[in-house]
Amino acid sequence: MFDPSGRVLILILAFGIEAVLAYPEAAFRAIGHPVSWIGALIAALDSGLNKPVYSPALRRVGGVATVLLLLAGSVATGVALEKVARAIPYLGSAIPILAAAALIAFGNLDRHVRAVATALRTDGLDGGRRSVAKIVGRDPDTLDEPAICRAAIESLAENASDGVTAPALWYLAGGLPGMIAYKAINTADSMIGHLSERHRAFGWAAARLDDLVNLPASRLTGLMFIAAAAMVPGASASSAWRAYWRDARLHRSPNAGWPEAAMAGALGLRLAGPRVYDGIVVDDHWMGDGRAEATATDIDRALVIYRTAFTGTLLIVAAIGFLIA
Repeated sequence: MFDPSGRVLILILAFGIEAVLAYPEAAFRAIGHPVSWIGALIAALDSGLNKPVYSPALRRVGGVATVLLLLAGSVATGVALEKVARAIPYLGSAIPILAAAALIAFGNLDRHVRAVATALRTDGLDGGRRSVAKIVGRDPDTLDEPAICRAAIESLAENASDGVTAPALWYLAGGLPGMIAYKAINTADSMIGHLSERHRAFGWAAARLDDLVNLPASRLTGLMFIAAAAMVPGASASSAWRAYWRDARLHRSPNAGWPEAAMAGALGLRLAGPRVYDGIVVDDHWMGDGRAEATATDIDRALVIYRTAFTGTLLIVAAIGFLIA
């Protein structure tokens, strides 16, 4: 039975646990992470259904089959977990709380982005490059300090949407089946959804479906950043709003531009723009019309906006859940 107030409470508890503890390193070493389990399945399907001798049409069919298998397995797993949770008296609610905490990256994202600013301050350019390489795919050796800072802020903005807002929304909408299915789609897009020769046809379905399921979260995250900018000293909600409507649609991604543009406007920066991936220059549009010379202090300010946005949103969601209950 759909219980919106129950899902709200579980989600808030999951946010709190993940913000404080993240995913334990000992657990990761021992059993991996749910996303790594999904990734192993995707890799096996990629190996079996995407052979070089297959035609592009057959590869596309294999990619569609991969997505359908992932969705079926994800939904079945989520339904099973929720049935087990309902069958266990008193302590059954721990199952969806811990599962949701494992699939939300609020605190983990905060720590990884904050580490870039810390590395720049303590270890200089080389430390910043090593740290930012853990969260972005661009060539770190091509980045100067402002580019490192922009990359960290862009990663924060984009991953706030697909690593925090989107799984939370899909949990509220579909419980654990919805949340796990979303993570499977998002993981598939990151692994096979790019335009390499191997995955151009096979990853088509994963990429298109990921664009669709991230559409509401990306717009909402941008609006959350705009609202947070109104409450954070030194940030500009009006500039965030202007960049959000003017620049977001120009991004090469149909979703990443919305939170990135809002964050750029809020901080008075330019984000995105030309970048280098695997030696190839991606000549993307700039988000925002401020300065490109971002600093470690701008990373700090972006994190304040990020925390304010999600704290405020959780309070609103909690109030709605309370009224429903």
